[in-house]
Amino acid sequence: MVNHLNPRARSKRQRITLADVLIYIALILLSLVCIYPLYQIFVASISDPAVVASRNGLVLWPVGIHFDVYKIVLNNQNILNGFRNTFFYMTLGTAFRYVVTALAAYPLSLRNAKLKRPLMLFMTFTMYFNGGLIPYYLLINNLGLMNTPWVLIIPGGVSVWDIIIMRTQFQSLPDSLMDAAYIDGATAPRILFSILLPLSKAVSAVLILFSVVWFWNMWFEPMIFLTQRSMYPLQSVLREILIDSNEHMLAGSKSAVNIKLDPASMNNAKLLIKYANIIVCTVPILAIYPFAQKHFVKGVMIGSLKG
Repeated sequence: MVNHLNPRARSKRQRITLADVLIYIALILLSLVCIYPLYQIFVASISDPAVVASRNGLVLWPVGIHFDVYKIVLNNQNILNGFRNTFFYMTLGTAFRYVVTALAAYPLSLRNAKLKRPLMLFMTFTMYFNGGLIPYYLLINNLGLMNTPWVLIIPGGVSVWDIIIMRTQFQSLPDSLMDAAYIDGATAPRILFSILLPLSKAVSAVLILFSVVWFWNMWFEPMIFLTQRSMYPLQSVLREILIDSNEHMLAGSKSAVNIKLDPASMNNAKLLIKYANIIVCTVPILAIYPFAQKHFVKGVMIGSLKG
């Protein structure tokens, strides 16, 4: 087959400049900075506790591989409860947040919507200024949301940033779509759920992922508004394990006494148990990114086209 491409244009397209090399090097170094701490924690967590202690926690390769600390972590009832609570908060909270975002963004995206500009100014104001923690705590307490799952779901159900991105996506769609739907007798809910949202899958995927990450990493709100440990999400349980030295590390683990570690090794294994908890709490959310990465560029760029 004869290649009809211009050789000069082909070589120019394939040429790698010095700027490209510098960018690649910078990205590789940045990736190593992000990956190495997690790698170090994982390698130490599966290594022999005595070896890790003798090397001050710095282990580049696994030494004396074993998974005893992971048995302790995965049999810890507090961790299992944290997983269950987190999935509950994350699932219900993300669904609630997505519906609220769509319902708020749709009327704000209409050309002739009344009070659209004042409402957007008011909502944007809340992104930069708030009433403070104490008034917020008093409000939550007066609403009777303390020590209930709704204290983590309802306040987190409104994100002005998400509303702005969704509104921008709706505004980027042709007005003729909605005009034709109105002529055919479609109602506003029908237009929103049958036309606008199906055409906004990329933005929806990004907003859902952001919401999932937010609920997964949530720890401050439970620390303030929840006093029952049985309702703690996973990150709150992890926080207790990382801060407390003994009490919450093995509490709730039915098989901890069955792990074959002598007292000295168990004392050295406390740090490794913390490492194992970090890995167990981090890997599930990291596993989502490869499947959602393809939507990131398109979804985020759409949200940045116009305000």
